[in-house]
Amino acid sequence: MTFGTPIYDDNGVIKNAILYCHGSLGNFSSVKKIIPLTENYGPFDKSKYFFISVSALGSPGSCSPSSTDLKNKFPKYSIRDVSNFQKQFLNEKFNIDHLLGIIGVSMGGFVALTLASEYPDFIDFVICGVSSYKVAGHDFILSKFVNEIIESDPDYNRGELTYSLNRTLRLASLAEFNFGLSKEALRGMSNVELSIEFENFGNESLEVDIYDLKYCNESCMYYDVENDLDKIKSKVLIVACKQDPHFPPELDAIPMSEMIKNSELIVMDSQLGHLCFNELETISGELKVFMGEFDDC
Repeated sequence: MTFGTPIYDDNGVIKNAILYCHGSLGNFSSVKKIIPLTENYGPFDKSKYFFISVSALGSPGSCSPSSTDLKNKFPKYSIRDVSNFQKQFLNEKFNIDHLLGIIGVSMGGFVALTLASEYPDFIDFVICGVSSYKVAGHDFILSKFVNEIIESDPDYNRGELTYSLNRTLRLASLAEFNFGLSKEALRGMSNVELSIEFENFGNESLEVDIYDLKYCNESCMYYDVENDLDKIKSKVLIVACKQDPHFPPELDAIPMSEMIKNSELIVMDSQLGHLCFNELETISGELKVFMGEFDDC
């Protein structure tokens, strides 16, 4: 998906492109989170910038285990592969070899930081939202747990969908339920409401392909750019959420901001927790100040 106003340099190449990178198993439509901020005079004013949103390698609708029908024979891939996929796509389809910026959310933040550290001259700015510089601690164990659930099903290696695999997919997805909304939001619901939300979450997960989930989970599990953060030349804005159960600011965003020399940090206060980018308007002012540096691209 593209929208906004492309501005071309003397060679006819778009010079104001901003790439949006979605979270795990999302797709190009996830860019809708920032749409409210793209109106005239908003921080992402579409009259100033040209947005490109791509369904990532491994995600449904892109090259993935489900879309290729390779299932468990699909080649394993890493976040670096996902990042290189984005870079190659931009070059082949848009002739872009330099971006004004990248906005990456959750896994999309992994992609953004990988690109910024692997190709230091490729991007002017990075906005890294509810994300981290590595998967570690409770987050690594969560990924291991999801893997264990999936691999425990004897039908997994058959490469075809069975009733057992559907049940296993639901269980593996439900392991993630506690890592979306904040603990405060969950405590604010009655047990009856929680049970309904839990049930709905499990049912919605059946729309995901179990092989897409497994491969994406493994690609994130071993993500780690801690030793490469000093290579980043881009201006970096780190957006965290105080109530994020996935990436608590004190464990992820704050230490990351100290390791990236040209960085700023915003910590949102939102009961949406890891899903706080759904109310990004609450920090519209701060985003506008950050983006002001890039108005005259």
